[in-house]
Amino acid sequence: MSRREQKTGRAALCGMLIALAFLFSYVETLIPISLGIPGVKLGLANLVTIVGLYLVSLPQLIFISLVRIVLAGLTFGNGFSMIYSLAGGIVSLLFMLLARKTGWFSQVGVSIAGGVGHNIGQLVIAALVVENTAVFYYLPVLLAAGSVAGAVIGLIGGIVTERIGPAVRGL
Repeated sequence: MSRREQKTGRAALCGMLIALAFLFSYVETLIPISLGIPGVKLGLANLVTIVGLYLVSLPQLIFISLVRIVLAGLTFGNGFSMIYSLAGGIVSLLFMLLARKTGWFSQVGVSIAGGVGHNIGQLVIAALVVENTAVFYYLPVLLAAGSVAGAVIGLIGGIVTERIGPAVRGL
C-alpha cells in the first residue's frame, strides 16, 4: 500500500469514527436511561474513544473526540452541555492515556478510568458554575455509575478492537 493510500485510509477511518460517535450520541438521546440518578448515562459515544485509543494515533483520537463533542453539542445540546462534555472528555482522555501507558490495565480497566475521569471533569465544571464545592458530595454516586458504564463500554470496545484491529492497523 502506498503512502498516499495509507493517508487516505486513515482519513476515511477518522471520518467513519466521527460519524459513528455522532450516531451513538444521537441514539443515546433517544434512550431514556435515568435510573432515578440525574446525569447518569451509558456514554455510547465513548465506545468510539476507547476503540480509537487502540487503533489510531493520539492526534487523530483528539481530533475525533473534539469533533464529536462539538457536533453533538451543537445538534443535541447547548453551550453548557458542550462545556461539560469537553471537560469530561479531556479529563477522561487523560485518565485513559495514563491508565494505558502504565500497562497495568486491560482495555476494560482503561475504559473504567475514562468513565471515572469523565465524571470528575464534569463535576469540576459544575462546581465552578455554581460556585460551590457541595456538588462533590455527588461524586461517589457518579464514580459508581462511571465505573459500571466504563466496564460495559470497555467490554464492548475490547471485542470491537479485537475484531477490526488487524484490518485497521495496516493503515
